[in-house]
Amino acid sequence: MPIFDDKSMEFISRSPEQTRRLGVRVGALLQTGDVLCLSGELGSGKTTLVQGIAAGWGSSDPANSPTFVLVNVYRHPQGKRLYHLDAYRLSSAAEAEELDVPAMLESGPLVVEWAERIQAALPPANLWVTLRWVDDEQRDMVFKANGARYLQLLTELRRQIYGVP
Repeated sequence: MPIFDDKSMEFISRSPEQTRRLGVRVGALLQTGDVLCLSGELGSGKTTLVQGIAAGWGSSDPANSPTFVLVNVYRHPQGKRLYHLDAYRLSSAAEAEELDVPAMLESGPLVVEWAERIQAALPPANLWVTLRWVDDEQRDMVFKANGARYLQLLTELRRQIYGVP
């Protein structure tokens, strides 16, 4: 089981379906105010992971990349919202601040693709996921917990996947 330390974990996905299933597990753990930061090149699996996250969180809305609209909002049957921000077209954290991230976090979790581009506008406590393309079917994902809430989330995710605390 590839675990670097208690604050990080590596997962190698062998298919888009496996990436979505992992996302379903992550999405089921998210709460209002949670921040999930995704970092990785084009084709590394960020949007595929978000598709699973949205489904696991409880949305039946189809998840797709919000590259041109910047933020997609996925609805939950109980009226909650999941925010999916794509920072690829943002040139600075100041541009992200205009989107009012704090207001998003008051009403739901936030998943940010290309998070490294606006890191200064995001809360320092988050779950950071670095995705890397390995080959046509495989993606390498490294999860890093920043803060107590995210250490708890990562510990539960590790327990679900590997059966260990």
